[in-house]
Amino acid sequence: MITPAFELTQDLDFLTIIIKVPYARASEFDVYFEGEDFKFYAKPYFLRQLTLPGRIVEDGREKASYNTDKGTFTIQLPKEIPGQYFEGLDMLTSLLAPKKTRSAKPLVEEIAASAELSEEEEEEFDWEIEQTPYNESTESTLLPQYRYGFGNLRSGVFQRLQDELSDVIDIKDPDQTPVDERRRKRLAAETAKFGPDHYLADLFEDEAIQHVLKYKPWWVDAHKKMTALQGESHQEHDTHTFVVFSEEEREQLRKFTNKSFFLDKRSRHHVYLGLIDILLAYCYEICINEGDKNVESCWNVRKLSATLCWLDSFTSIHDVLVSFGRRVLCYPLHRHFGLVTRAFNDTVMILQLGKAAVLKCLLDIHKMFMENDPAYILNDLFVTDYCIWIQKAK
Repeated sequence: MITPAFELTQDLDFLTIIIKVPYARASEFDVYFEGEDFKFYAKPYFLRQLTLPGRIVEDGREKASYNTDKGTFTIQLPKEIPGQYFEGLDMLTSLLAPKKTRSAKPLVEEIAASAELSEEEEEEFDWEIEQTPYNESTESTLLPQYRYGFGNLRSGVFQRLQDELSDVIDIKDPDQTPVDERRRKRLAAETAKFGPDHYLADLFEDEAIQHVLKYKPWWVDAHKKMTALQGESHQEHDTHTFVVFSEEEREQLRKFTNKSFFLDKRSRHHVYLGLIDILLAYCYEICINEGDKNVESCWNVRKLSATLCWLDSFTSIHDVLVSFGRRVLCYPLHRHFGLVTRAFNDTVMILQLGKAAVLKCLLDIHKMFMENDPAYILNDLFVTDYCIWIQKAK
């Protein structure tokens, strides 16, 4: 668990605790407070216990809010005695120290005495976790950091969270790994992973694969309707008429924070190619499971997308298609090139249907990642920004 950066302020009636938890799952957090004790948990951040210099109380006036842009929780707690001044709120190390200091156990114990301990005493576990305040490093003390995420706008995310998020991506230490090296390592990993026997088995025993290739997701009918109408009237139609958002999807959209992205030409190029890469992986997942989600769905999407799994940035359509094809033939349960070309065709249909269709797919990916631990970090790095950006994209 990671100790988050935090600070405390006060006024006459309230103690305010501001906790910085960037890239945490804000929808799932726990706060406990009573008397002089305060605890906070939002995976992967954990404040074991703050021992406050005064008492707080739960009386209905307590408040909590989350700022998505800054990644901070602000918690206001009523003082038990209004007007009391809490001393030492800036002494963070002291606040993190446990209430009581335990004496160290002797290095050598008498065996006879130990044998007399009850089973309950022997299994007693100290739940106090050693914690120290987190201090953010200044830019001058940091090693060179390489960027990743939507538009390559992020850096330093994995520097502290690598242990917690090692199952999400395949690249180790991405903050100190340039893009060219990420790609070299990815290609080497794919080459080592490819199994000729698995590939040949899927090629010649493909009854199950031929069955799923017949599945038609929602965008197939929508694309047929759009094409038919355009053929009749010889003009473009608003694709929103073919794409319907559910109430759940509209609620997802309402929860996003509206913001603008200032991307140069090169970054926009990376963003569009990354979008294609993610959509290809999503189309494979929808086809192979015939639209039904299962425990492997989230894994399929992030594993087949080099953008998500290796934080790769592409420079051409050709590189995106080759990367996706290689990964389909290396990693999932079904490794058949027919699934690769099917994903190509499905992605083309989605893009031709326009922004609404792309957004609907991104919302499904967002929901998929949000329900999976620890893949939710990919929403913060990529999918949420894609959902906001695509609505304004040309």
